[in-house]
Amino acid sequence: MRVLVAMSGGVDSSVAAAALVEEGHDVVGATLKLWGGVGDSGCCSVGDVEDARAVARRLGVDHHVFNLTDLFEETVVSPYVAAHARGETPNPCIECNRHVKFGALLDRARRLGFDALATGHHARVEVSPNGHRLLRGADPAKDQSYVLSMLDAGQLASLLLPVGRMQKEEVRAAARAGGLPTAAKPDSQDVCFIHSGLGRSGFLGDRLALHPGVVVEGGSGREVGRVEAVELVTVGQRRGLGHGTDGGRRFAVAVDVDRRTVTVGGADQARSRRLAFRRCTWVAGAPAPGRRVLAQTSAHGDAHPCTVGTEDLEFDEPQRLVAPGQTVAFYDAGRPEVVLGAALAAGPFGSQTL
Repeated sequence: MRVLVAMSGGVDSSVAAAALVEEGHDVVGATLKLWGGVGDSGCCSVGDVEDARAVARRLGVDHHVFNLTDLFEETVVSPYVAAHARGETPNPCIECNRHVKFGALLDRARRLGFDALATGHHARVEVSPNGHRLLRGADPAKDQSYVLSMLDAGQLASLLLPVGRMQKEEVRAAARAGGLPTAAKPDSQDVCFIHSGLGRSGFLGDRLALHPGVVVEGGSGREVGRVEAVELVTVGQRRGLGHGTDGGRRFAVAVDVDRRTVTVGGADQARSRRLAFRRCTWVAGAPAPGRRVLAQTSAHGDAHPCTVGTEDLEFDEPQRLVAPGQTVAFYDAGRPEVVLGAALAAGPFGSQTL
């Protein structure tokens, strides 16, 4: 099989490429140049390109760099900025997966005659009588099915995930055994286009006007504080919002950018059983309204039982509010490792809190 491997310069994609070479596939490595601005972290720095190239040399495979900076700006960075201007909190890594890695790169792989695209994500693809579906990775601590939950069956049919069946320590052991230069490289955790010295506020401050806002108490509407930039406040946030008269922490329960207002409440008001969503993608068709599923609302959170409708869901128990723009991944209640699809949290949430 002829396989294009997306090599980020990290240990996981390095071992993915090595495993496919060992299996006898015709492997070519590709690293994406995505961000042309200032950055010192993430998965597309100059150093990462050199690490990927060094691994390819070690494996004896060709390596290419694809420049997709314009597409990355158009589909990831600009929407990220626009979402904050609306008071939403997007996940740029998921949008990069949606549009760039499993959109443009997968299309390019097909046009170049490759049979499959492979990555180093910790997830698995299963072939069943009903087609291809995505499963959680074998290592629960490193599972990345959440960030791939928007993939459909057609994309999964062209995807290989060699390290998804491995524990992380097995990945590093395989890298050491193979003499791969990335064996001890730390995992990337940060958004690639945000410089650690500037942070999210510095990056967004260069790209849109940030406005100070008032903090008001839910219910009474009484002003209880101020924030430097309402566009930087996330629904569910508690940092920087002080304490209520009862001494309990305040949480952001609604953000209104137009009115420059952040509404806060206590812990009870920061939880809800209902969640509205939009922009759904399903692996094999939408579940029937009323179906019991599990919903996960953050990359490292737990999946909670709920009943799903066409545009909203209801959890069995109240959960922390989910910021508009965040991804909601759906899993099969009967087989919790199976991904059913994904959506974006929509809000508004103020009327849904208990």
